[in-house]
Amino acid sequence: MQIYVALLYSIILGEGRRVVMADLKAMAEELGLKNVRTLVATGNLVFEARATDIARLEQRLEAAFEKTFGRHVDIIVRTAEDWLKLVEGNPFPADSAKAGDQVAVRVMRKPAPEEGVAALQAYAAGDEKVLPSGGDIWVVFSRERPTSRLLAAMNHKRLGIGTSRNWNTVRKLAEMIGGAFPSPLVGEGGREAAG
Repeated sequence: MQIYVALLYSIILGEGRRVVMADLKAMAEELGLKNVRTLVATGNLVFEARATDIARLEQRLEAAFEKTFGRHVDIIVRTAEDWLKLVEGNPFPADSAKAGDQVAVRVMRKPAPEEGVAALQAYAAGDEKVLPSGGDIWVVFSRERPTSRLLAAMNHKRLGIGTSRNWNTVRKLAEMIGGAFPSPLVGEGGREAAG
């Protein structure tokens, strides 16, 4: 059995309706996935399944989600090993330790196009940072500004299918699959980056 992490792009079904994590867990269990666990109410799953093609697993999850909840949602899946590589590839460990809710990674289905990542720099405020790592995009958002042009610019049209999670969520998912962290990387906070 292989451990996987699945990230849903959005769990908003429509006006005032969100996916309840217990329902999402039940959907995954109906697919035959084992030891299914959720993390925070933004669509994060950890589960076990036979080793399989990631694209097929994403398609199965997306089809089950649409059948269960009546709406298509992009779902990005990574193996536990690939998730831990993503964590180790965090180019902003000091920022993550100081403000884990301000550091986020856009986890991509396919590696982010270089020109798309480069174009994001134009949207970054002076105290914001953008760096690609392993095909994903890491960002440090401004603590000074309540809204960021950078967040809006990190969209499917410019970058392809992906979804964002803040460092606190990334770290907690890694802990759920058995990852260990050196103490300088452990940051605390609470705001979830939008998908």
